[in-house]
Formats: sequence, structure tokens, C-alpha cells
Amino acid sequence: MKLRQFGFIAALLLAASASGSGPMPPEGIAMPEPVASVTVVDLDGLADVDFGDTEAELTRRGILRTDVDACGPTLAGHAMVSPIFIDDRLVLLWAGDPVRTPEGIAAGAPIAEVRAAYPTVRELNAPQGTYRLDGLLARDGDRAYLFLHDGQAVQKIIAGYASWAHRLFVEGHGPC
Repeated sequence: MKLRQFGFIAALLLAASASGSGPMPPEGIAMPEPVASVTVVDLDGLADVDFGDTEAELTRRGILRTDVDACGPTLAGHAMVSPIFIDDRLVLLWAGDPVRTPEGIAAGAPIAEVRAAYPTVRELNAPQGTYRLDGLLARDGDRAYLFLHDGQAVQKIIAGYASWAHRLFVEGHGPC
């Protein structure tokens, strides 16, 4: 190898090394999500909201908000969770990312993870010719998780009374 070729290769390596070093811009740094900010929905509800609570009780405690511009009442401190009430009782919670189940399932999780976490999950197929998502119903007594998915990954989690989760799937209604 000639000295000239060696110098050229060394210059290229130095330029490549320099271009990859230096401070990273703040928008390029992934900030870890604080542990306390992760919302967990279980088959009882949320930390401060239980299935069966009345609208009046949640409003009195300052948890249910009707003063925001949304498709229905919202839960203070739970921006990605929509409550569904039937006859003044909370029956379902419709949740998006970053809300998780105690087993760690959230929107975006592969459906294989759902099946591993909930071995008795029941497959629910959306009616042909609709734009609805298929579902996986993980039932435990009178409560259940309904995982709406696109065939690959979970898109939404619905938790609450099993009969209402199944009915929501069959009738095809969302929280709005």
C-alpha cells in the first residue's frame, strides 16, 4: 500500500469517526418514562377508580370530569382512559398506550404476548366487510380484558365486566 492510499484511508476513518461523535441533540435522546407515570388497569379498575363506581361518586371525589372537550366524561389524571357507564355505573374502561395490564400488555404488544400472558384467551372475529378490529377476550369470573388487535398487535385494551366487554365487541361501539 502506498503512503498516499494509507493517508486517504486514515482521513476517511477520521472523518467517519468525527461525524458520529459529539453531543446528541436533545430531541434525539429517548427519555425513559418514569415508573410512576405508567397507568395499570386491572380487573378491578384503576388505582383510584373501581368498576361499579357511580358517576356521582367519581364526580364527588373529583375524578370524573365533564368540563373537558371530549366525546364523554373523562377521568382526571388518566388522559388515555375513557370510562363507559351503563345505568350510572362504571362498567368498562377503554384504554390506549401507555396504559398496561398487570402482566405488561399495552397497545402495540404483539398478540403472541397476549396469548402467552392469558392462556385461556378466546378469539373474537370482527364481522366480514367491516373496518372493525378482531378481539381477544381474556375472562376471569365476571371480569375480562378485551384486546382489540389488527392481527399483529394490540390496538386498544378494554377492561371491565365480561358481559359488557363482549357486548361492546358484538355491537361494535366505541367510547364515543
